[in-house]
Amino acid sequence: MFNKILIANRGEIACRVIKTARKMGIGTVAVYSDADKQALHVEMADEAVHIGPPPANQSYIVIDKVMDAIRQTGAQAVHPGYGFLSENAKFAEALEAEGVVFVGPPKGAIEAMGDKITSKKIAQEAGVSTVPGYMGLIEDAEEAVKISQQIGYPVMIKASAGGGGKGMRIAWNDDEAREGFQSSKNEAASSFGDDRIFIEKFVTQPRHIEIQVLCDKHGNGIYLGERECSIQRRNQKVVEEAPSPFLDEATRRAMGEQAVALAKAVGYSSAGTVEFIVDGEKNFYFLEMNTRLQVEHPVTELITGVDLVEQMIRVAAGEPLSITQDDVKLNGWAIENRLYAEDPYRNFLPSIGRLTRYRPPAEIAAGPLLANGKWQGDAPEGDTAVRNDTGVYEGGEISMYYDPMIAKLCTWAPTREQAIEAMRVALDSFEVEGIGHNLPFLSAVMDHPKFVSGDMTTAFIAEEYPDGFEGVTLHEDDLRRIAASCAAMHRVAEIRRTRVSGRMDNHERKVGTEWTVTLQGHEYNVTIEADHEGSTVSFEGGGVYRVSSDWTPGDQLAVLDVDGSPLVLKVGKISGGFRIRNRGADLKVHVRTPRQAELARLMPEKLPPDTSKMLLCPMPGLIVKIDVEVGQEVQEGQALCTVEAMKMENILRAERKGVVSKINAGPGDSLAVDEVIMEFE
Repeated sequence: MFNKILIANRGEIACRVIKTARKMGIGTVAVYSDADKQALHVEMADEAVHIGPPPANQSYIVIDKVMDAIRQTGAQAVHPGYGFLSENAKFAEALEAEGVVFVGPPKGAIEAMGDKITSKKIAQEAGVSTVPGYMGLIEDAEEAVKISQQIGYPVMIKASAGGGGKGMRIAWNDDEAREGFQSSKNEAASSFGDDRIFIEKFVTQPRHIEIQVLCDKHGNGIYLGERECSIQRRNQKVVEEAPSPFLDEATRRAMGEQAVALAKAVGYSSAGTVEFIVDGEKNFYFLEMNTRLQVEHPVTELITGVDLVEQMIRVAAGEPLSITQDDVKLNGWAIENRLYAEDPYRNFLPSIGRLTRYRPPAEIAAGPLLANGKWQGDAPEGDTAVRNDTGVYEGGEISMYYDPMIAKLCTWAPTREQAIEAMRVALDSFEVEGIGHNLPFLSAVMDHPKFVSGDMTTAFIAEEYPDGFEGVTLHEDDLRRIAASCAAMHRVAEIRRTRVSGRMDNHERKVGTEWTVTLQGHEYNVTIEADHEGSTVSFEGGGVYRVSSDWTPGDQLAVLDVDGSPLVLKVGKISGGFRIRNRGADLKVHVRTPRQAELARLMPEKLPPDTSKMLLCPMPGLIVKIDVEVGQEVQEGQALCTVEAMKMENILRAERKGVVSKINAGPGDSLAVDEVIMEFE
């Protein structure tokens, strides 16, 4: 076994590999750019080597710099994580020449499967069902349009070397094919140094289901079930789960056996993933093989008990698999939510800055276990697990140079329903401040009827949120539970205030028992009767709630019991009440005396400033291109400019017809959120 491994990556995946290496007694080496000098993976590793400036193409994906770090530290093996150099055959070749072990598949398998054009041809030759498409090189946008017309819209335009949703566009007509080809080509060149593009038929109403395979260097190969990855935004996975709520055992076996056969056909060893799209009739089609560890691998680990990183390291060291296909049993259900530094209220545009507060829910270890490579039986009934894979910490910076993922929050439970409920509570308990993030959106998905029923496709977000995410409107039952809780919390805060002011005598009588609670357009008159165990909150017109909690004023997380059911609220103080966040809703809750409420109804509502005649920069980014000029008339939906942030190009379009009166920024300018790019008459 190795004594020292270098992790050629950053962020949460580097931290994830370090944890397993530490468990195995293996020393670790981190590499870092200028932007990551204080990063968590650097702190966790036994050694760390600086490799260059913040841009990945000047640090993390520069093979020579990583090789220098290996030589400096004497690392015997390299784990590449995902992204960056993980599917770079030249990197594997450089390691081999240096006598360093690559914790991944052989160079030939990377070349065969890592390139999406080549891998699709191999799959076709192997008799694997594939999606219709054009696998040749495409010279320019006009050829892309011609090919798209021949295949038939809609089509998927994809970077051959792509991954993680980058360099990928869906086109429904000639204009979108032309525009998508150029954007995909630009993103591919920037992210992967390879701008080759291919086009294939986009299967409507598909599910994205992938099979985890594990092969050794002795000809053994197994599959560890599937992952459902259908909930995606811009082809970037957002929610994953294992197993899929859609597959039956026969389809699972067929997909798994086909995935292993494909892996063996290219001499694969290590962990890898074969991705399929599956239609409503359970017909499945090969998409690609990822010759690396997947972002969503934790859900497979949670339902099988197999540490995939450990298995990758053991395979790389030449050990045969200690697990057979018969040892693999799928136990319970696991769900992963990807927490991104992106603002769902601004069409999910990237957000950067300092994490002024970062408090994940407590991790809970439970679920299935493997000991000595053998299955040890089912987990105890009712157990749940919470796992949070992260690479950040409170006070740290979210950089504009890298992928905006902050953490991967996972829950496990014996059933899907229980796993979803555990995830709801975990999301409500996750505190993130200082940047825009998608926690509210993730909470909304967990409560969405289509997700709860398992009836979703890759079009879920586009279909259910066609105008973007605008927050959550809670049902009245939920509002009443929150209103009762806030009334009880306000009473506690008022008691604290009277004590601080020095008026100690009869403070409970002075606080009063009658209150008016307003939230989300509703107003409730309540009466509170308190005792040492909690509060009984009675609503005018009917309804009584028993609320208990150990919350104290100033706590930003309130864990309450309302009529025997848990309620977790994120709490902020506002004048006359609280800012409450729960289940994706962001509420201003005012708790007033009846007289204060009467006066508040007379106050005029403050209106936001009119920005309808301005194009504001929706996130910190770099202006790549301005598509219009002063005096030009623009139509609704017309491209106005392109802003790049976190390696993704974002085309900003006109919301209505108008005439450009002023342009305040040009290509190369770096703008902050809400800076004015241009103005209209």
